[in-house]
Amino acid sequence: MAEKSTVIPSSPSLPEVNASVSISQPSLWRRLFAFAGPAYLVSVGYMDPGNWATDLEGGASFGYQLLWVLVLSNIMAILLQTLSARLGIVTKRDLAQACRDTYPASIAAALWVLCEIAIAACDLAEVLGAAIGLNLLFGLPLLVGVALTSLDTLLFLWFTRLGIRVMEGFVLSLVAVIAICFLIEIWLAKPEVALLAGGLVPRLTDKSLYVAIGILGATVMPHNLYLHSALVQTRRIGSSTQEKRTACRFNFVDSVIALNGALLVNGSILVLAATVFFQKGIEVKEIQQAHQLLAPLLGTSAASVTFALALLCSGQSSTLTGTLAGQIVMEGFLNLRMRAWLRRLVTRAVAIIPAFLTILLLGEQATYKLLILSQVILSLQLPFAVIPLIQFTSDKQRMGSFSNKLWVRIFAWSVAAIIVALNLRLAYTTISEWLANAGAWTPYLVAILLPLAAGLLGLLGYVTLQPLFRKAPPSRDSLIAGHFPEALEVPTYKTILVPLDHSDRDQTAIAHAASLARQHSARVVFLHVEEGVTSQVYGPLASTAEIELGQQYLEEVASALRARGITADLIVRHAANPRQEIVRVAGEVKPDIVIMAAHGHKGVADLIYGATINDVRHDLDVPLLIVKRTR
Repeated sequence: MAEKSTVIPSSPSLPEVNASVSISQPSLWRRLFAFAGPAYLVSVGYMDPGNWATDLEGGASFGYQLLWVLVLSNIMAILLQTLSARLGIVTKRDLAQACRDTYPASIAAALWVLCEIAIAACDLAEVLGAAIGLNLLFGLPLLVGVALTSLDTLLFLWFTRLGIRVMEGFVLSLVAVIAICFLIEIWLAKPEVALLAGGLVPRLTDKSLYVAIGILGATVMPHNLYLHSALVQTRRIGSSTQEKRTACRFNFVDSVIALNGALLVNGSILVLAATVFFQKGIEVKEIQQAHQLLAPLLGTSAASVTFALALLCSGQSSTLTGTLAGQIVMEGFLNLRMRAWLRRLVTRAVAIIPAFLTILLLGEQATYKLLILSQVILSLQLPFAVIPLIQFTSDKQRMGSFSNKLWVRIFAWSVAAIIVALNLRLAYTTISEWLANAGAWTPYLVAILLPLAAGLLGLLGYVTLQPLFRKAPPSRDSLIAGHFPEALEVPTYKTILVPLDHSDRDQTAIAHAASLARQHSARVVFLHVEEGVTSQVYGPLASTAEIELGQQYLEEVASALRARGITADLIVRHAANPRQEIVRVAGEVKPDIVIMAAHGHKGVADLIYGATINDVRHDLDVPLLIVKRTR
């Protein structure tokens, strides 16, 4: 028996590619291939340049000691990404939309701000990684490389036009290049197996805590949880319980393969740093230094070239998925759609500014520490995505028979507890260190940090305890399946305002107005705004041959409607700004609906001819019906 979805979304996640991939395949392998893709796009975020910085720092400073952190982080990632995929498959809502459906607007807005900060931090890592890759391969200065990374907006737009499968194939090819590069690196480094096994034993010190949390933030990335819950909806999955269960099973396989592949890449970076740098007592302060030292230490220039190539591929592949995540978060939390290129430019600008300032003020060597800081920021935001995800997927009302089993809930909440505990410890240690070194600035620092920390703790407490003291409110932009209101209020139109511009488009607007007027016995008010120079100077006293012909045209239109038994009135105004005059007349007439004909041009033509409808619709407080002439 088909299991009904709890919520019918008014706007699907990633609408341009939603349900665009068919999964109806005759064989098991072809079906597995049809489902493969979302987890590989997600896995890119697990091997982006931020991971490189934390893995290099962990390996070069602590040898193999933090290898267990990578393995633990990967186990956490598989669990959380599986829950994220299941949320999207079962409810047809991504994590951001689920948050908007559940929390009050103020809480959802706060979560959105935190998520945007995390995406900006992630994008900062991509900017620096791509710039460093260009520097290592072609010798470009970092500032030039940072500027060039803004052009990848065009790359993203090109791929979105080709469909999700093409984008998945391109990203997968970049991931394959990264993996091959590091297989070559590891083969050249020849690490000791016994030492690798010792790195799987958990141990943590105050010195390694910062890097360990950076590794955690770089591995389990918060925006990936939003991304995965949307990407799984690109597959054309049915609504029955069995179809959803099959989709969950195939996506689990997809996640395990893709994320374990990412683990191998991250582990290779850490092992490479431990083998080449830590064991030789060499401190690595920047990625460029690692690139320069690889060739002499491993005895071949191929090591440096493959390292730089993999870094460049990492930055570019992360760019595509980061932009998708930004779109999902903005549309999900705010129900606000922004053009892809504009969204990309805004996000990239937020990332480029700190990158530029860091390089200008502190020098190129500071980019390495900035990369690690960006990953710590990601980790600090992680609880605000993980806890809602666990709660939503454990909710039987939302998930039905797909809600988390007891052992999954225990495991998931244990993961959340570890993440929160590590972040609290890091926050306490960092704030204490800042206050100890602040000197005369201590009172100001306290005035800023304490309210901020209290606000974040309060938000985290609310999100954690919300199911205990408040039921989830109904979706603000959706209808509950099977509960369509019986007494639906149907609007009645008594007065219809129709602005005309003496063009062939008027006929379409007049026809729609006449149809509504007959159905509702409504009065039609025709409005024309004369905006010529004579009208602007003399106003109602203006009189030219063109104005007289216009008046005659309006009288004929009104007479034609009156002959059909429709009440029709005329209003002619003289003004320089038709938009303002239409809004002013609407305030006077108080129509129940305004009908306007589409102007038929867009883009540059709007700048030349104007875009009256687009301006008017924001100022009207009544429904606006926009009609377009059929050819």
